[in-house]
Amino acid sequence: MKNYKDIASIKLGDQAPLFSLKNQVGQKVSLQDFQNKKNVLLIFYPGDNTPGCTKQLCSIRDDFSRFQKLDTVVFGINHGDDKSHQKFIDKHEFPFDLLIDTNKEISKKYKALKFIFGYESIKRSVVLIDKQGKIVFLKRGMPSDQEIIESLKK
Repeated sequence: MKNYKDIASIKLGDQAPLFSLKNQVGQKVSLQDFQNKKNVLLIFYPGDNTPGCTKQLCSIRDDFSRFQKLDTVVFGINHGDDKSHQKFIDKHEFPFDLLIDTNKEISKKYKALKFIFGYESIKRSVVLIDKQGKIVFLKRGMPSDQEIIESLKK
């Protein structure tokens, strides 16, 4: 893969980079499977069971039915393994899958990486992809669920 800095930035209106990743139970999840069927909300987050990540994903959990009503599937993504993801899901009763990006290749494609002390870390990023595969919402950090939901209603 290209050097991270050589990868073009993504922006609203771009076609979302395709991906296939395994979830916490080893099932393959591919973006293509949802095209023309569902909107896809990707939450890139640094670590399972860390304070900020727990707060962000619990908020999404609490509003999950609102996302479902708007024909949207939700996935958390980071480099954690299946056991870590499953413990995180069990502890907080997440109704959505957590995807395993072991080598951070998908995080790179979505420009959801930062460098801290020379190491790659996941940059908290929220990406909403419409049914046609276009990026319709893109924010770094922790946008409110309401902000994401409003973009779905447009």
